[in-house]
Parts: sequence; C-alpha cells; structure tokens
Amino acid sequence: MSNPSSLRDLYSTNPQTWIFTPPSNSNDLPPSAPPPQYSSITSHTFSSRPVQNSIFELSPGLAEAGGLDLGLLVKTLVASAVLGYTTSIIAMPWEVGKCLLQVQWVPRDAEQIDDAEPITEEVAEEISDDESGEESYFADPLNSGPSRYPVPRPADERGYVVRKNVMEESTRPDYVIPVGSADGVWAMIKTLGRFRGEGWLALWKGLLTECITNMLSSTMQPLIHNALQSIFAATLSSLYIFPGSSTSLLIPVASHLITGFILSPLDLVRTRLIVQPFVPQHRTYTGPINALQTIVRDEGGMWGLYLHPHLLIPTILDSTIRPLMSLGLPPLLATRLFPGTLVSIENSPVAWGVVEFASSCIGILATLPFETVRRRLQVQVRGRGQPLKTCVEKRPMPYNGVVDALWHILTEERSDLPVGRGMEGRKREKGKEEEHVSVWRKTGLGQLYRGMGMRLGAGAIVFVLGVLTGDGAGDEPGWAEL
Repeated sequence: MSNPSSLRDLYSTNPQTWIFTPPSNSNDLPPSAPPPQYSSITSHTFSSRPVQNSIFELSPGLAEAGGLDLGLLVKTLVASAVLGYTTSIIAMPWEVGKCLLQVQWVPRDAEQIDDAEPITEEVAEEISDDESGEESYFADPLNSGPSRYPVPRPADERGYVVRKNVMEESTRPDYVIPVGSADGVWAMIKTLGRFRGEGWLALWKGLLTECITNMLSSTMQPLIHNALQSIFAATLSSLYIFPGSSTSLLIPVASHLITGFILSPLDLVRTRLIVQPFVPQHRTYTGPINALQTIVRDEGGMWGLYLHPHLLIPTILDSTIRPLMSLGLPPLLATRLFPGTLVSIENSPVAWGVVEFASSCIGILATLPFETVRRRLQVQVRGRGQPLKTCVEKRPMPYNGVVDALWHILTEERSDLPVGRGMEGRKREKGKEEEHVSVWRKTGLGQLYRGMGMRLGAGAIVFVLGVLTGDGAGDEPGWAEL
C-alpha cells in the first residue's frame, strides 16, 4: 500500500526538467501548478533579446517600439537630398536652355544687317581759287578728293544712340546673346556655353533653387493630398474611375495647385537667376536669398510676391492644367483607344504605355503656351524695382497680362529660327521666300512651343523604357519631368 504513494511522491517532486518548455494545452497542467510561473519565465526570456538593428541598422521593423530611429532618419534625408541634387545637376542644362528660349523675344521685323560696311556719305572739300602753288604742292593727294564720313545715327535726349533693330551688333550689349542664334534646346545649350559672356558653367544657373523647389514640391504635395483626402474624401464623390481604383480628381488637382501656389516665389527666383547675365558686373541678384529679399523690398512685399495678377493667374493656370492633363487624360484615352478593355499597368503594360505617351503629348500642347507666358511675365519687374538685365533679348514694352502676352507673341514675333545674319542670312531668307517655306516668319506660334521637342523626346524615352522593362516603371515620373 505504501509503494504507490511513494511512487506518486517521486513523480511529483521533479518538475524542474519541464520548466523551460511551456505546455501546449493548459488542461494538461496539474491543479497545483501555478500558470503565472511559465508566463513570467517566457517574458524574461524574450526581454533578454538584443534590440540592436541588424543589416547595417536599416531595418525599421527591428527598432525599439515607441522610439524614433534618428540615425535612419538622417540617412534617409541625406540620401534623398543627394539623389535630388544629382538629378537636378543632370537636368539643369536642358531646363536652362528651355527657359532662355521661352523668354527670348524674336520680333517679326528683325532684319539681317551687315555691320561690316557702315553707311557713309561723301563730302566734297571746297578748294579756294587763290591757293598758292606751294600749298597745292604740299597737299596730300589722298585727301584731295571727296571725303567719306559715317552718317550720324539718331540719338536720344541723353546722347545715346537709338537702337533701331535687334540685329545691330554695334548697339547690342555685350552680355546679350544674338537674337535667333538657336532654334532648339540643344542649340541654345551650345550657344550659351560658347558665348563669351556666359560659358559652360552658366548652364547650371539657379541649380540650388531648382533642387530646393523640387524637394519641397515632392514632399509637400503628398502631405497636402493626404490632408485634403482626410478632410473632404467622405463628402466628395468620384468624378471618374482610374484603372483598378476609384479616386476623385478634385483632391489631387487641388493638392498640386496649393503646392504650386506656396512655392511660386521660388519658381520666380529660379527664372530670374537663369535669365540674368552670368557676368558678375551685370548681375542684378547675387543669389536666391538676395533675389527674394530684393523682390520683396522693391516689388510690393509678400502681397505682390504671391497675389500680383501677373504672377497669380499664370501660377493658377500652370499648376491646374498640368495635373489635370496628367491625371485626367489617361483614363479617358484608355476608354477611347481600347474600348471594352480594362487597361492598366498590371494587365497590359504596353497599352498603358501608349495611353500615357499620348496623354503626355496632348498635355504638352496644352500646357507649354501657358508656361511660356508665365516665364515672360516673371521676367518683368514691377513696382520700383530696377529693370532686369537678361542674357537674351526681351520685349522693350511689358505685357499687361496673360491674354495680352499670348496676343503679342502671336502677332509680333516670328518662329523661323535660327535667324540668319549678314549677307548669308539675306541669301538664306531670299531662298526661303522663293521656296514658299517662310510661313513661320508670319506667326509667333512656334515661340509658344519652345522646348516641345525636348519634352516629347523625354516622353518617348519613358515609353520605351516602360515597354522594355514591363514591370511598372511607367508609374515613376522620373525623367518625364524633363
């Protein structure tokens, strides 16, 4: 009778062998075993695990709960800044060339003038009859005939020679690039690099302002979009359906508009830094901070910087039409080009690439004229500011608004660039007129679309890369911003 009790006692007095392995079912525990003993041992075991991140401390999931990994945050910010600055360095020469072409004023009556042979008039010398033979003997035979003197040019009340034509080299400032010397972005890049007053370093004018603007825009626009979506998403109905999702068109366009309005002073400073001469003695601004301070001081303060009609209206048009075209056109073109088929980047990447390329071409045709007008109005100085010296020709009289700028560009300027110079230019113009190909000389429509070839080429590159990869690379804007 005592053996079973002793066996039971021996079985129950050895629980240490199972203390490190918790039982899978709580029903198997003996009634006398306290459950908190295993939970305390388990928590102690997991708390001894090191919290240090592995894989170079770049995994946010291994960070301490409730804390902020400042090292990871700093690394992310530095990497993003370096990437953005490198992208701006690569794209800035093309942006500078496009901006100078958009600002350049090419009047329709620009004639080719040969400055090598100045116009002269003949003046006969009066010789008296009572000259002695000695005086005539010692006279210079080269000066005995009629003399040739240059015709005096008209001057203003201060004595300065009046400039009658933009093609006159004698009256053109030495820091101004000749009119019509480039017909495209690449030609303007080469002209700017070879021009004695600019140089190759001038291709990166406004680089810091461009980089800061791009970084702020890419950061602010998603934040504003999320804020608007959290506030108005429940009250706004879907205006159309994206391939694979349903979103409202009003919120993304509003976020781009608000971002463009907030960053419009930086865009103004960037444009003026690009168009001003690279020569230090002719510069108006020494840098972006000086430009912003000067504009605020001389052109109406913060109110004029944001709300002047010549700046506010082009900003609203450019910041609204651009996202409206990029977001609204692809779904509409997808239903027109491929009816009855749900076209998206997942199921048909080639078809979706065609839709995006077509929408980008239409968007360029719609947005580029307003971008050109915005650049022209940004160059104009308002208030009591001094006139801005530019490295390209600008219109002597200021524009009175968006409609006035569009009208005068179409009716006053010519599009047949490059404009010839001297006798070769006259022969080339005569040959064009004989071949009936000078229709672009009668309209300034081409002036509104300077840089269109570069934009179309960038869109074609994005389309080809998207077709070749086929892994959704078309969703990244990247090079399309060129």
